[in-house]
Amino acid sequence: MLPSYHEFKNRADAIRAQIAAACVAAGRDHSTVELLAVTKTHSADAADYASRYGLRAVGENRVQEAVDKQSQCTARIQWELIGHLQSNKAKLAATHFDRVQSVDSEKLLNHLDTAAAALGKVLPVLLQINAGRDPAKFGAELEDAPRLLETALGKKNLRIDGFMTIAPLSDDPAVAVRTFETLRTLRDELAAKFGVSLRELSMGMSGDMEAAVRAGSTQVRVGTALYGTR
Repeated sequence: MLPSYHEFKNRADAIRAQIAAACVAAGRDHSTVELLAVTKTHSADAADYASRYGLRAVGENRVQEAVDKQSQCTARIQWELIGHLQSNKAKLAATHFDRVQSVDSEKLLNHLDTAAAALGKVLPVLLQINAGRDPAKFGAELEDAPRLLETALGKKNLRIDGFMTIAPLSDDPAVAVRTFETLRTLRDELAAKFGVSLRELSMGMSGDMEAAVRAGSTQVRVGTALYGTR
């Protein structure tokens, strides 16, 4: 059950204050970090809350769930896919999402590029990297990232905004820190190598967003801390 909008606003204000404090600690401008409201498993009203609050976009894990919500949602807001995407759903994802964050293979790049071309659009994407080397997580391996990026940059109907990662579940906060710093270093190296900006680093969730911001995150993906558990 969703909280009231008033409670949502209070939670969002608190999260933005946490982000701002982490930015101060890292010597960053708080405006460089976006809050992405993760609405998975919640009703379409969750997206309406995010829009009313002034957020640019919401994140969804499953394609069909998002498609169903979009038909019920009255808000003007962008939709980002943050969950694993199977190649056979690439066309549906390209049609209904404003950005796909979970691109982790050349096969998926090919399917999304073909789908975007058929739609006459350029689809923004992030490359998902398993920066924490977690066998339980999706994402390209660190060693495969240069080739994956090179392939991605050759796709005329895809725009490569940067990278995304999910830190391994661990009681040790240092694990998340290492994961986020690894992705930032990889981004910096590949941006220099290929001469592209790769501005976006989507990393950090409810439990580790402050570490992510200190490491250079430009977007934190927050669901539970905003909406509670379903």
